[in-house]
Amino acid sequence: MSLRRVHVFESRSAAFQEDEVLQENIIIHAVKSERRPNWVTISTSSGKPNGEIIERVCPYSEIISPRDPDQFIHLMTDSLQDSMRQRISSFSDSLEKIGLTVSTGRVVDFRAKEFLVDEPEHGTAPLVYSCHFNGGFIDWPKTKSRKPNAIQINEQTQELLVPSAVYVLVKRFSTKEEKRRVVACIYDPKRIPAQFVGFENHLNYFHANGAGMTMNMAKGLAAFLNSTLVDGYFRQFSGHTQVNATDLRSLNYPTRLQLEALGQKIGNHFPEQDELDELIHKELF
Repeated sequence: MSLRRVHVFESRSAAFQEDEVLQENIIIHAVKSERRPNWVTISTSSGKPNGEIIERVCPYSEIISPRDPDQFIHLMTDSLQDSMRQRISSFSDSLEKIGLTVSTGRVVDFRAKEFLVDEPEHGTAPLVYSCHFNGGFIDWPKTKSRKPNAIQINEQTQELLVPSAVYVLVKRFSTKEEKRRVVACIYDPKRIPAQFVGFENHLNYFHANGAGMTMNMAKGLAAFLNSTLVDGYFRQFSGHTQVNATDLRSLNYPTRLQLEALGQKIGNHFPEQDELDELIHKELF
């Protein structure tokens, strides 16, 4: 099949409003043919009856890159998104090339329920959830939390834990209505003294073949992932409610030296979004 036209509804609630159902809706017109056209029409509307339809004609190679082995479909609905795609494409490094990989948190809490404790105590390791994200760094433990703060260290849980080191964590679940689809945070072992740590399954964590990374690298990587640039680009090919490790591996990244130099510009607290985006523009372009 080859695409001819794609229509995207901006709202997930309008089409099935009477049933109070959130559902991503998209209409695809494709032709059974191996021959691809030169152009594809991308159109958008709110999803409400008689809503305004905005159309944009894009080169086929920009919607599905011939160099992409996964054949992701990128839906660029305006010139700003096209600019974001071009900027991300200017980065040529993969995660592997910068010496990192990304995995999903190992602790599935309902399966390890008998080993979870509300507050840290002797013989336990920190257990990190998204509720511990705070200003770019993990803030642990969290008092008055509905989530447990620690997990017991024993033979049954050892394989669920990783050595305490510097990691970059990313929330796995987000929706298109949220302000940010990609939310990154740094686990700093200097702030959380522990030998091991557990990352809950709703998080992804970046690491260097099972080990941690330098703090400058972590700051640079977290800043890049938290940028408006990455958020806008990610929305072009991710219409579901998850930020999977596979999605994060598919991104183009700045070089290791660029990320470390960016990280050197960031102090103990991440700047506000506008300042962060300005810093990234200055350091990476």
